[in-house]
Amino acid sequence: MTINYQTKGTCSKQINVEVEDGRVVDVEFIGGCNGNLKGISKLVKGMKVEDIIDKLEGTKCGFKNTSCPDQLAQALKNAL
Repeated sequence: MTINYQTKGTCSKQINVEVEDGRVVDVEFIGGCNGNLKGISKLVKGMKVEDIIDKLEGTKCGFKNTSCPDQLAQALKNAL
């Protein structure tokens, strides 16, 4: 399954996620902090969707109520 999620409240504009058998196969952030988001993409690769949601949901960026990791969790939650 491919998820194309339009982010809200972050520097990244979109997250593209590939999920197979309940695990993340690939993640691509469009925009945002390039190096950090590439790192997050590598860290979550192969993880169970539920584990990613548990770890990243609620993460804030500065004074914002959300972050790119939180938006990834929201994208995965919406797909479930």
